[in-house]
Amino acid sequence: MTTGSFSPYRLAWPLVRLIDPETAHGWAVRALELGVSAGSGGFADPVLHARVWGLDFPNPVGLAAGFDKDARVHAPMLKLGFGFVEVGSITPRSQPGNPKPRLFRLEEDRAVINRMGFNSEGHEPAVRRLQGRDGSVGIVGVNLGKNKETEDAAADYEIGARNFAALADFLVINVSSPNTPGLRALQGPEPLRDLLSRTKAALLDAAPGSAPPLLLKIAPDLTDEDKADIAAVSMDVGIDGLIVTNTTIARPDTLKSRHRGEGGGLSGRPLFHPSTRVLAEMYAETKGRMVLVGVGGIEDGRGAYEKILAGASLVELYSAMVYHGPALAARVNRELATLLKADGFSNVAEAVGKKAG
Repeated sequence: MTTGSFSPYRLAWPLVRLIDPETAHGWAVRALELGVSAGSGGFADPVLHARVWGLDFPNPVGLAAGFDKDARVHAPMLKLGFGFVEVGSITPRSQPGNPKPRLFRLEEDRAVINRMGFNSEGHEPAVRRLQGRDGSVGIVGVNLGKNKETEDAAADYEIGARNFAALADFLVINVSSPNTPGLRALQGPEPLRDLLSRTKAALLDAAPGSAPPLLLKIAPDLTDEDKADIAAVSMDVGIDGLIVTNTTIARPDTLKSRHRGEGGGLSGRPLFHPSTRVLAEMYAETKGRMVLVGVGGIEDGRGAYEKILAGASLVELYSAMVYHGPALAARVNRELATLLKADGFSNVAEAVGKKAG
């Protein structure tokens, strides 16, 4: 566990760890809605500025999808120092997700396993909340999911593109969660081409001339052929970026927690090296011509920096907050700024992909 400056969360951790993880998460979201925060604000430095898709990110460290599933606390999280927030995954219609328990802390491994199953309030409440947001507060993306019973998956993503085209700064197609039956099969070349093409067409139709960037979030559990196909189809269709990666279904032999055998997606520290390796491979597959967002196992500035060097223009984290608390974004940015300057970089873009080979 990375040390760093004192955080009130360390004092609360002995109590937090005794609470069911999903219950603790619900309380955290509610506290943020009420204006209660254990963070002290963000960290600003010009070296952290990143301009991507014509958007100005104050820093490249974002909050990954999964924390703010229903667009309830994007504004408070931005104030805690995240350069952007990705809400969701949001499905067109409300659905409860998988049976509980479905979220597990692997404390000894600094990891999390979840099998949430796209629990979502649906589009309508999220649309209402995002309509009321002040765009000057920061950058907010929307991660789109499909309802479990929907047979024509692309139809759900088309609905999402239309509903959020005017509300999101970027949109993400999530077909890489391991917790919805058949979802990952949509990463195959033909289903993927159909999905991306239809979603992009719906987005351009809903917001002609002002459509937000469209991204695809991919799994870490891919063959070399899968990765080559995803890169080729994504570039051919002309989407705007890839989020690399979602959680993994793999279970490394190094896992120590009693929860290591639970089904679902593994995230946190054990995912860092596998996801970073896939990130570098996708940077090579796309020849550095597509924006990549690096996700998986980031818990300090060094981890964020390694993702950037591997090819990420932006990075995201979530699971590490379980163990480090909401002040983590500010600390990651402070450490990242120091590392960038130490290597002579004047901004994030100069460091992207420098060690992808």
